[in-house]
Amino acid sequence: MKYAIDYGSNIPAYLQLYKQVRDDIVKGIYPSGSKLPSKRTIADEVGVSTVTIEHAYALLCDEGYIETRERSGYFVIFQIDDGFAASANKERPRIHHAYPHESPSAAEFPFSVLTKTMRKVMSDFGESILDRSPNTGCTVLREEISRYLARSRGVHTKPEQIIIGSGSEYLYSLIVELLGRNKKYAIESPSYKKIEQVYRSSDVQLEKLPLGHDGIDSASLRACKADVLHISPYRSYPSGVTASASKRHEYLRWAGQSQRFIVEDDFESEFSLSQKAEETLFSHTSNDNVIYMNTFSMTISPSFRVGYMVLPKHLVPEFEDRLGFYSCTVPTYIQLVLAELIANGDFERHINRVRRAKRKELSK
Repeated sequence: MKYAIDYGSNIPAYLQLYKQVRDDIVKGIYPSGSKLPSKRTIADEVGVSTVTIEHAYALLCDEGYIETRERSGYFVIFQIDDGFAASANKERPRIHHAYPHESPSAAEFPFSVLTKTMRKVMSDFGESILDRSPNTGCTVLREEISRYLARSRGVHTKPEQIIIGSGSEYLYSLIVELLGRNKKYAIESPSYKKIEQVYRSSDVQLEKLPLGHDGIDSASLRACKADVLHISPYRSYPSGVTASASKRHEYLRWAGQSQRFIVEDDFESEFSLSQKAEETLFSHTSNDNVIYMNTFSMTISPSFRVGYMVLPKHLVPEFEDRLGFYSCTVPTYIQLVLAELIANGDFERHINRVRRAKRKELSK
């Protein structure tokens, strides 16, 4: 073993260890079915407490890389090979936390905080809140989203890769305009009905891929002829299916063939009850072929109608050339309010508050 902790880093020791073990699992150093070193063994070698190892292993369990077996230890369940992993016959239980897909009642943003921020923005910016937004969104909001994604989701992107729009449906249609109507699109089945409605209204070929217990059925994914795969890997609606770690890497391998693309619809993932943010496909791809999407409809309010997508770097010039003339559909004032909420920490404090409340509720 070669694990080491950088005590000068601001990353907690358990997260450093988690990433090192995870990388070894993905590389096949610990193949599927193999047993991981005991907590005591790693603790003695690295010089940390067994509690630190336990936290790291808990994250790996939570994300589907390993599982614990009573009185036997921790075993790798992540599968990766040159092809596609076979569909599992035995379902591995996954915890799904129910949040209403179209109602923010479980995560209401404090109205007092919102109104205070709105007054501050009006006071600070004055009549400039009436100015027209740049076509891809206000620079200040795209900069804050870029910083937020880097520190909270491991998504490292430049502001110019971020496109602001009035909700997910609008952004779905822009994706079709960008990638082309001549391409074939695939979606999860079942999936959020508006995803299918937008693609059908855009008059593109659409293929529906059945979901298994841990994501899209492997045989169906292998057989599909789509160029673009639209997925909600965190918690697909209405099935509640969460893609396992193995399945997420399977999606990336699929997209690595024949210049394919993935649309990663990361709706609602901020409220994951895992001890760390859910992994994104965008942060793991090496092919610059994932379009990441998210929205403030659940985290702030559905009335804001604000979503955003992060384009692969190589698609930014093409977007500017072909679609740069589209005006931004979100008022400047709303964008400035969101930027202030992210910058002053209120946005993330709200997310953490909701997650703590949900953990407490589940522990009762």
